[in-house]
Amino acid sequence: MLKSEHRDPSRSHVASTPALPLLSIVVPTKNELGNVAALIERLETVLPTVAMEIVFVDASKDGTAALIEERARVSERDILVLRQRAERRRSGLGAAVVQGLRAARGSWVCVMDADLQHPPELIAELLEEAETHELDLVVASRYSSQNGGTGFGWARAMASRSTTSAARALFPRRLHDVSDPMSGFFLVRRDAVEPDALRPRGFKVLLDLLIRNPDLRTGEVSFTFGERHAGRSKANIREGLRYLSLLARLRFARFGLVGATGLVVNTVLLAFFTDVVGLFYVVSAVIATQGSTLWNFCLTELWVFSDREHRRGLGSRMGLFFLMNNAALAVRGPLLVLLTSGLGIHYVVSNILSLLLLTLARFAVADTWIWAKRAPGDVDSSPHGYDVHGIVTLESDVRLPELERFRVGELIGEPDIRIRVGDGSTCGGDAIHYREGPGRLGFAVTVALGDQIEATASPLLRRSPHVLYTNVVEPILRWTFAARGYALVHAACVAAGEHAFLVTARTDTGKTTTSLRILEEHPYAFLSDDLTLVTPDGRVLTYPKPLTISRHTLRAVRTPLLSRRERLGLIVQSRLHSRSGRRFALLLARTHLPAATINAVIQMLVPPPKYHVERLVPDVEVAPEAQLAGMVVIERGGEGTAVLEGGAALETLMRNCEDAYGFPPYGAIEGPLRHRNGTDLGETERAIVASALNGLPAAVMRSETMDWWQRVPDVVGRWAPMAHAHDAVPRPPRVLTSRNGRGASDPARDG
Repeated sequence: MLKSEHRDPSRSHVASTPALPLLSIVVPTKNELGNVAALIERLETVLPTVAMEIVFVDASKDGTAALIEERARVSERDILVLRQRAERRRSGLGAAVVQGLRAARGSWVCVMDADLQHPPELIAELLEEAETHELDLVVASRYSSQNGGTGFGWARAMASRSTTSAARALFPRRLHDVSDPMSGFFLVRRDAVEPDALRPRGFKVLLDLLIRNPDLRTGEVSFTFGERHAGRSKANIREGLRYLSLLARLRFARFGLVGATGLVVNTVLLAFFTDVVGLFYVVSAVIATQGSTLWNFCLTELWVFSDREHRRGLGSRMGLFFLMNNAALAVRGPLLVLLTSGLGIHYVVSNILSLLLLTLARFAVADTWIWAKRAPGDVDSSPHGYDVHGIVTLESDVRLPELERFRVGELIGEPDIRIRVGDGSTCGGDAIHYREGPGRLGFAVTVALGDQIEATASPLLRRSPHVLYTNVVEPILRWTFAARGYALVHAACVAAGEHAFLVTARTDTGKTTTSLRILEEHPYAFLSDDLTLVTPDGRVLTYPKPLTISRHTLRAVRTPLLSRRERLGLIVQSRLHSRSGRRFALLLARTHLPAATINAVIQMLVPPPKYHVERLVPDVEVAPEAQLAGMVVIERGGEGTAVLEGGAALETLMRNCEDAYGFPPYGAIEGPLRHRNGTDLGETERAIVASALNGLPAAVMRSETMDWWQRVPDVVGRWAPMAHAHDAVPRPPRVLTSRNGRGASDPARDG
């Protein structure tokens, strides 16, 4: 999301606190003068509602940095150029990536090349994969099972396959779930890695990152390598040598080197006790093993795994290491007898062979068990910050998937709304309380009103974030927006150029399917599927919640990016979260049963099928805002299209807005949220919507066959030239706060 200012300057509420970006794009550059302008242009269109910065780490001599700085002065993104440190340049691209990781402020960091062989449009899918499955790292893979080819020529493809196979052969366990450890295009959670622990050489920073952080939760998204836009490839023999050097310097090589020194110690001790002391060679091998084990443990502790926070204490590690080596001796003893007495091999050679055979197994045990890395903290351990168009900021203990596109790395200053998980006992006496179900296991929420709204939810809602958002957070947001001069209306919104059109309906009529079919068949931009922010002067601001779909909805689009597992899950999800399922939930709400608790438990066990629009219509454009040009109401039953006069259009939209709410605890919390400081915010909201719709055309479309998607474009196409009602209304200035302090303009209920 771009940091923007939409608030009326005359209002007493101060501008929103600045926020750190959610996403940092790190792009190493070296003589990419012909590529960076096109790259910046494409990055500016990626995830328009997500706070993003672009960090270039440059080692060019062709004016690349100067061009980036020129584009930064007019870009709507926050762009930073770092000069790659001279002492790091000999380490190549990997060192540039590490420098970029250190400078990145975002919660997520995406590393990519500047030559457009890595398509910027894939970043949205990488972030979606990471957030949906709570991963630490997502690789854009050229070799995923979903991908048909790399996009390389045959020679480079063969070299790439060979180096990838070599890496996976050396590290089979750590790279088991990563088909392309040599990829230069990946997304990583910033606090899951420590840049100073990385020692990459050349291109292959991802391999170093994977090897040094074995506990990362990883995933993949397939892609095909594109054609280089301009300039020459940096892949050459020198980079190949750097790659071999990297393999030699990783932890397995250190362990092997320690083992080699231990082999020397073991052999010397074996010879001493056999030839000098005169002991039987098997007994000598037992004694030699204790000495070499102590030697190996000290070196392994001080050198191989010294950079880890260990799961076990020092004494436990030593005891397990001795246990492992003596267990290996139990296997090696019979092998020594076989090689020496059975095959007549000299006992020294037999000793060396047996040790070499067990080295790989010992490393696997040491790495995964003895020196196991302490598990990373829980993903939700720190609060999540959200900044909605600079209008309202929110901080939550629980990740809120519906607000994901407004998430920022960190809020600076106090949020307008704070969502906590607890018992609510610290809230004041004037707080709103709602409780049902069996104690801490049931649905409960306490809302304290003031300059800052604080809502405290019961522990159950931590595990049911969709219910927390829909039933608690969204009502709070609705009336907070109204207090700030914005209306959150129950309508989908698409745009043809600068002209936007609302599509509103009662809940479960078919807005989602209609919107998807329109986007699939026509070159419209997407703003919202379920809720849209409207201003009095007729601007509409995107509110891109993930869409709740069904198997029927999925058939409305041709190429949704859903996996087989996600498609199969729809069989169950569609039945529980369907129109009939929601009707049953509303019936429960009218009884004395704990309906909100039952709803939370069901959605905890079977989460609703929610996907961002880019997963369903991959080539769709998401517009940050547009000017309202009209409204269509869709209704089931009957046929035909009729004009709605202004008053009827307003009444219909406001009735549909109320229809989106009503499930517990809305009835208990609406009154205090709506009536604040002696003001009825319901009247304020109504006035905002009336002003926005004033003079604009509206129509109601009725259908028995749900063919609205075919009829809407024809109707709104005739309205676009009429969209002039608000042209004379001056728009408030909007300012983008960037790192260098300059200002820049910012375009920034399931159907």
